[in-house]
Amino acid sequence: MPLIKSSEKISVTFTLNGIKLSKNIYPRTLLSDFLRYSIGETGTHVGCEHGICGACTIIFNGKPIRSCLMLASQVNGHELTTVEGIVKDKNLDDLRAAFKKHHALQCGFCTSGFLITISSYLNENPEYADEKEIRKILSGNVCRCTGYVGIVDAVLEVIKKRNEHKKNA
Repeated sequence: MPLIKSSEKISVTFTLNGIKLSKNIYPRTLLSDFLRYSIGETGTHVGCEHGICGACTIIFNGKPIRSCLMLASQVNGHELTTVEGIVKDKNLDDLRAAFKKHHALQCGFCTSGFLITISSYLNENPEYADEKEIRKILSGNVCRCTGYVGIVDAVLEVIKKRNEHKKNA
């Protein structure tokens, strides 16, 4: 395989939020930068650029990942979902309402990472989570404004409502 110069673009084909795309990119472009500046998915925030804060979290092949730790060239043939793409997710309306009710939002910078992380967790574990489990799941997301209490309470409410709905169905 020939070496690719960092000044030469390469082609990648991937699925983003259900839409197949092909783009030419520089091989060393971070996925978070590619999503924000080349694609326009500005809900993917860049905070620490070290994978610690979780603001850049997206779903990669069904699992949450930190987009600041991947190169855009690695998405070739894969499926990505950003916060813009979870609008069809069954959890999103309930999460938004609960976040509002429990004042889980302040500046909003971290919100997209939290929503991706929580929604992904709820899709895999729809019936169970106590406060300890939720705090563990959210430990990879940093919020400097809320102190996490409202966020945890919001997630607990969504799970409780979901379980009550199943009992009544």
